[in-house]
Amino acid sequence: MIQFLQEAAHVVPSKRQLDWYELESYAFIHFGVNTFTNREWGEGTESESIFNPENLDCDQWVEAIKAAGMKGMVLTAKHHDGFCLWPSKYTEHSVKNSPCKKDVVREAAEACKRGGIKFGFYLSPWDRNASCYGTPEYNDYFCNQLTELLTEYGDIFYVWFDNACGEGLNGRKQVYDFPRYIELIRKYQPNAVIFNDFGPDIRWCGNEAGKPRHSEWAVIPSELCHLGRVQTGPGPMAEEGSLSWIYNTEQELGTMPNILYTKGLTFTPAEINMSIRPGWFWHLEEEPHSLERLFTTYLGSVGSNACMHLNLPPNTDGRIDERDVKRLKEFGALLQEEFGTELDVKIREEESPKTQKVYTISLKQPTAQIRYVSLREDLTKGQRVERAFGLRRSPAAAISIRCIRALSSETAKSASCRIPSASRTR
Repeated sequence: MIQFLQEAAHVVPSKRQLDWYELESYAFIHFGVNTFTNREWGEGTESESIFNPENLDCDQWVEAIKAAGMKGMVLTAKHHDGFCLWPSKYTEHSVKNSPCKKDVVREAAEACKRGGIKFGFYLSPWDRNASCYGTPEYNDYFCNQLTELLTEYGDIFYVWFDNACGEGLNGRKQVYDFPRYIELIRKYQPNAVIFNDFGPDIRWCGNEAGKPRHSEWAVIPSELCHLGRVQTGPGPMAEEGSLSWIYNTEQELGTMPNILYTKGLTFTPAEINMSIRPGWFWHLEEEPHSLERLFTTYLGSVGSNACMHLNLPPNTDGRIDERDVKRLKEFGALLQEEFGTELDVKIREEESPKTQKVYTISLKQPTAQIRYVSLREDLTKGQRVERAFGLRRSPAAAISIRCIRALSSETAKSASCRIPSASRTR
């Protein structure tokens, strides 16, 4: 048991994962033929002629993203309908046969570069237009398109996959070759993080409503994220049970009662994603979510050991809806108001047991009110804090964290949670 806990306390992130954490939040851009058909999922039979954003302005997208404090963009280069936002050599179902003619992927990538934010893309494995879908040849087709995106648009910070898998011709199902896709990404964009339900770098939180678990663990069983790098041996109960049932919606994903049964642990943190509107593609009748909901999602993602991925769907003109732009400016201003001023503090470690550390944080200057307390664990050493509890106000403008329960004696002084000072730590 002790040996396994020591191994668990030394499961560490890659450099690309640490860089991802520092972003905190970034934008999703769902744009394509669905924007013009008022649908969420296309059939793959839509005419290329309907895609015609006459006032396409990717710089306006970037401006809206930056107003909200987000540091990157992930563009839907191809959704399930198979329509490509770049002039792919491997299909006619793309912008090259639309009235638009523009390479939207290039327009977006260059706008990100001008605006000083990072660029990534989503490439749907499910393609309802490709006639080879459902055959081994489709993986070649997909890898060809993936290679185009990896090699022709500069630095890529993020490649986003889902596991949507419908039927092809004659009801054929496609077996996706994710190890091959991952190998290509590592070859051409070694610094890019990869999102997928099962790893290797970032996992799905289990919903699209922006709701985290009570604790979003980064060190989790490899039975879920089997594409990630296994960094431990089996848990002490691995021969007594199985975690083959585990799925993204499991609420106790990284807790001790589960990980004791694992065959090995990986470092695969969660992304919390949602759209600024009810739908992922733009619909005229929809309104953006309230400022309160966006802020709550921020606290529950950036404040819960995850990153926030907020979708912003451009309209049929090729611009972010002005209602959404207004809400994003409000959101950015609120974040600046709430977190724009950090207080100088002194941290003192009290006499305490090795795995139940107690710290007292004292303010260097008196203040009338403390709005938030940010606890950040040093993840370069692994995820070692099992639970922090007992946060309370103390005399002399100090906050005492009564106990941090750790997996090892080498606890960090800092974690990823921003919480109101009167609240309990997560």
